[in-house]
Amino acid sequence: MSNIAELLADLGLENNIALEDIPGIDLYMDQVIQLFEKSFGSSTRNDEDKVLTKTMINNYAKGKLFFPIKNKKYSKEHLILISLIYQLKGGLSIQDIKLTLGGINDRVESGEMQLEQFYKSYLNLHEKNFEIFNEDVLKTEQDVNAEVQKLEAEKPEELETVLLIASLVNLSNFYRKTAEKLVDQLAEKKIDKG
Repeated sequence: MSNIAELLADLGLENNIALEDIPGIDLYMDQVIQLFEKSFGSSTRNDEDKVLTKTMINNYAKGKLFFPIKNKKYSKEHLILISLIYQLKGGLSIQDIKLTLGGINDRVESGEMQLEQFYKSYLNLHEKNFEIFNEDVLKTEQDVNAEVQKLEAEKPEELETVLLIASLVNLSNFYRKTAEKLVDQLAEKKIDKG
């Protein structure tokens, strides 16, 4: 199997948009796209993949994943929400993201909540999650190697890779299904209040 530590380093999973990376002025859509490409471009699967497009942003706006923009410009709060959407879309449907961020949008729009502090908390957790993930993948690789050794197969590299892929997808499914259940609970609480 190729060196997993190198592979993890190449993924760019630690990339994020820090608060200090977000300009203090509102941005036009093209500027938003440039900021996201600069921040997340190295973490795409290949060069053809786009981090963010005008169509994506328009779909997020039409789907009411964030509160309306003013004068065709995106505020710091919009950029934070789009960053959260970008992170969430890897594991949740657009409808689940809307449910997840709906209350946050309402609080920010009404002035009840400062989104920057919430985002700082998210960034802190992202950093911790990144460390846990790296340790977990390396541990999983060791577990896979131990299992493949039991098979006593010739040329075990392919078997190791396939088992590691299956194991990582399995873990991903566990996390996604747990997140979806939490979204369902959030939706139920909103129905109970409404």
